[in-house]
Amino acid sequence: MGNLTRRNPMGEFEDMIDRYNRLFGLNRNAGEREGLLTRSDWTPAVDIKETDSAFTIEAELPGMNKEDVKVTVHDGVLTIQGERHKEEESGDKKHHRIERFYGRFTRRFTLPDNVDEASIAAGFKDGLLTLTLTKQEPREPKAIEVEVT
Repeated sequence: MGNLTRRNPMGEFEDMIDRYNRLFGLNRNAGEREGLLTRSDWTPAVDIKETDSAFTIEAELPGMNKEDVKVTVHDGVLTIQGERHKEEESGDKKHHRIERFYGRFTRRFTLPDNVDEASIAAGFKDGLLTLTLTKQEPREPKAIEVEVT
């Protein structure tokens, strides 16, 4: 009987992404320059809620400061990114177990057409990032008259 090998689907997927990035000359670890497909070190939990007047996104970011988080909106996509830093061992403190996730993260959300991008507000308290996305009336399609010349 042969050896049993444990299958690792996520590892296989990451290998496929690495091969893809190498094929197209993309480097996932190039600092500011991110490749087409990027991998986060961890992913914070997010709740999305809706009322008649707004959407609310709450992201759990325990142990982080607001300076460690960046929120941007570009072409209808809201991006939350940041980094949680690992506590380093010191001479009087030894780590026996580390179960929390550390490192960079990125979350992206495609915004509905009825969100007013200019009025997005952000708050950060006790490790909870709260984004309020105010709704606006959907824009009416603009009719353009075509002249025949």
